[in-house]
Amino acid sequence: MKIAVFPGSFDPITLGHLDIIERAVPLFDKLIIAIGQNSQKKYMFPLEKRMEFIQKSVAHFPNVEVDYFEGLTIDYCIKKEAQFILRGLRNPADFEFEKAIAHTNRTLARRKLETVFLLTSSGKSFISSSIVREIISNKGEYQLFVPDAVRV
Repeated sequence: MKIAVFPGSFDPITLGHLDIIERAVPLFDKLIIAIGQNSQKKYMFPLEKRMEFIQKSVAHFPNVEVDYFEGLTIDYCIKKEAQFILRGLRNPADFEFEKAIAHTNRTLARRKLETVFLLTSSGKSFISSSIVREIISNKGEYQLFVPDAVRV
């Protein structure tokens, strides 16, 4: 069984994230959207709300599950018996950052754990959770950049 983990904070999930998820669904037997929890980080939305946003956004995909974890992504992948980490790339800077993490994860995992990169569709490549949070904070039209489930 091909299992992939798509880790992130998803604070909140955006149309860019959903684009990656929709395109990854047919590639894997199971896709786990895993919300990483960092006790040092301040989030706009609590974990429960982020999970709800994602669950509502991916409910129509039978092979997608939503979960959360603390600690290293590779430890979570090993626990879930995942062979793949899924990451989305918006631009060259994302690639350089993600490449270093992918090499680190393979070294730390000491087993076959491949990172699969998907390029975000061009019409969504400018969207990021941090931009969406800024728009929400300033009472702007954030609805243009998020799935319907996030429209609070």
